[in-house]
Amino acid sequence: MQPIDRRTFLKATGAAVATAPLLTPVAASPANGSRWKKAFMLGGVSKGPVVDHFQLLRDAGFEGVELISPNELDRDEVLKARDKTGLVIHGVSGSRHWKETLSDPDPAVVERGLVAIRQEIEDVKAYGGTTVLVVPAVVTPKVSYREAYARSQAAIKSILPFAEKAGVKIAIEEVWNKFLLSSVEFARYVDEFQSPAVGAYFDVGNVVEYGFPQEWIRELGKRILKIHVKEYAKDKRFSYQLGDGEINWPEVTKALVDIGYDGWITAEVNYGDLAKMKDVVKRMDKVLAVG
Repeated sequence: MQPIDRRTFLKATGAAVATAPLLTPVAASPANGSRWKKAFMLGGVSKGPVVDHFQLLRDAGFEGVELISPNELDRDEVLKARDKTGLVIHGVSGSRHWKETLSDPDPAVVERGLVAIRQEIEDVKAYGGTTVLVVPAVVTPKVSYREAYARSQAAIKSILPFAEKAGVKIAIEEVWNKFLLSSVEFARYVDEFQSPAVGAYFDVGNVVEYGFPQEWIRELGKRILKIHVKEYAKDKRFSYQLGDGEINWPEVTKALVDIGYDGWITAEVNYGDLAKMKDVVKRMDKVLAVG
């Protein structure tokens, strides 16, 4: 099954957003009365001017953004857009981990994957973010589960000193890669690194097919560094808008409160114009409301 992720996101369809005067950076406390800080996964913008996209997201009500890395964006331009809009770049997501997997039997492929992660760490440090999202392995007919487990851990351990020195954390995400299929195993996988620089990037929508997000949240607990949200239902999978699928959002938010999660929650949904982005923020406020 092909993963539905940040690589498939649509590029902006609305008109260019007028640039705004210099804004005060987003404060640490959540805005709009929300318990958590809201961000958007800007996966469809890999090159070109970014200030219009950042301003659109800020105008829609987002406080932060997650970028893809490695990318073709000009770093200075990204930093200027960040400073102009006040939008926080809280992290980056790897753009190579599906093609150059850390579980590949070819050491050259693994090394290319590690080179990409090093670039991601350098990028996120420059952006002022804290995490690099990593898909650790992909199980295939040619890569067994056990091989994926061992190879990916060895590869990540080899780059850990680089991440620790940079002050950046590696956030492992569970995706449709036939790997880390239970919350108990996911927790064990993270714990075996014995490093505070490795944690979980929990995607609420990715586990609904074979588990309950609230159970995963409680099992992972303090290991969770960041959260992705998108909707899911078995008949149309990820095509639903937030709140229109089968996820039990009240139970999800209760679990987040129970474990004391207070970090970023990033929408991983289709990108669009200002009206579309305002609707995403509205839906996030609704599904993440704490009763």
